[in-house]
Amino acid sequence: MKQDFWSRRKAQVAAEAAQEPVQDAPEMTDAEVLETLNLPDPDTIKSGDDVKGFMAKAVPDHLRRKALRQLWKTNPVLANLDGLVDYGEDFTDSTRVVEHIQTAYQVGKGMMAHLERLAQVDQPEQTEPEIEHAPEIAALQVTAPPEPIEIEADRTPEPRRHMRFSFPQESVT
Repeated sequence: MKQDFWSRRKAQVAAEAAQEPVQDAPEMTDAEVLETLNLPDPDTIKSGDDVKGFMAKAVPDHLRRKALRQLWKTNPVLANLDGLVDYGEDFTDSTRVVEHIQTAYQVGKGMMAHLERLAQVDQPEQTEPEIEHAPEIAALQVTAPPEPIEIEADRTPEPRRHMRFSFPQESVT
């Protein structure tokens, strides 16, 4: 498989990152981390407080989760979803999947095949109607065409108007 320059470069950068020794961060207590990042204690978060600072990558996961839990406790709107939320449930849960589900939807056709079948059922069978003897149509009388109207040939059309531009003469020195 032929790789272009950027694919090779990306692989090279990934290899360099893997070779760099992982530096263990010195173990810091939660209070020291919060002080370093200039964040309040997650347990002191009140309703309306800003928690954006806890979403930074530098914040350890356990502190982020602690701040979010406190936020959900202080604001019940965020914690309790109502039943009217569209797509609020997990539809990927395999225990809730109905086996042998029947639907009118067909891949590539949608719902049209179902509707076409219904349209065919609703229409009565079409039979050719019996044609009764058509009444005879009287022949049309052809009249002479009207005489043509004479147009004056001496009349000449007006000349076409063209746009004309005029610029002031500038003296050239």
